[in-house]
Amino acid sequence: MSNYIATPSRTKEILNKYKFTFKKSLGQNFLVDVNILQNIVKHAGIDKDSGAIEIGPGIGALTEQLAIHADKVVAFEIDQRLLPILKDTLGDYSNINLIHQDILEANVKEIIEENFAPDQKVHVVANLPYYITTPILMKLIQDKLPVSSITVMIQKEVAERMAAEPNTKSYGSLTIALQYYTEAEVVMVVPKTVFMPQPNVDSAILKLNLREKPPVHVQDEDFFFDIIKASFAQRRKTLQNNLKSFFKDKYDKDMITDILLQSGIDFKRRGESLSIEEFAHLANTFTNALQK
Repeated sequence: MSNYIATPSRTKEILNKYKFTFKKSLGQNFLVDVNILQNIVKHAGIDKDSGAIEIGPGIGALTEQLAIHADKVVAFEIDQRLLPILKDTLGDYSNINLIHQDILEANVKEIIEENFAPDQKVHVVANLPYYITTPILMKLIQDKLPVSSITVMIQKEVAERMAAEPNTKSYGSLTIALQYYTEAEVVMVVPKTVFMPQPNVDSAILKLNLREKPPVHVQDEDFFFDIIKASFAQRRKTLQNNLKSFFKDKYDKDMITDILLQSGIDFKRRGESLSIEEFAHLANTFTNALQK
């Protein structure tokens, strides 16, 4: 079948037929390159036995490729104007369940149970709007969903931040949060020229393989993330200064210095120089000292 949705001519034809106008507030940029979509599906590990969850199908370009290669596709679309278009463009595929709902408000776990077999491998695959990438990814990860991987097309700069190494400009609290729950890898860069309308920046495909258990042991997960957040509050400040100002209403400054000394981590270092193992050690030292 060569009349795929993801070609410039077919996309224009669909948009004209429905007099569709792009909503900037929803970050709508439709991909018009079939090869890239097929590559995304391949990187996601989709096969005839897999289930796929898509977020923001648009006019169905990626949905179509997922439907061709997967057993079943569940697609979440927030924009009501796209529902009749999707019913038309995807009418030939019987293995798609289109849900008109905001993914951030959906009970995704329940929807997975209703749509896929208990032992079926489920993958999230999506071209995510730039403005809401992080909240969507954190929800999917923190909801501890029964999914094997999450493969998303996002802004290149954000993808680099999510897969960054310590001591780099891109490394931050988001990197460590994702590293805690997943193994992150940028698998492909996508030029802005293959979108309609063309965005201002290039994109990248980020693949997140969900970990069975975190790479580090922490006694208090919430506190571990507080320590990370505090350490990156002002990137140019030292660990000691960041922690003192973040926890100023809770803990005495001298106490913070004492705990830092106990941890053996040089408090003149900056947050961006600490590995996830060092953050775990620091958080556990604090947890133990505060329990005494």
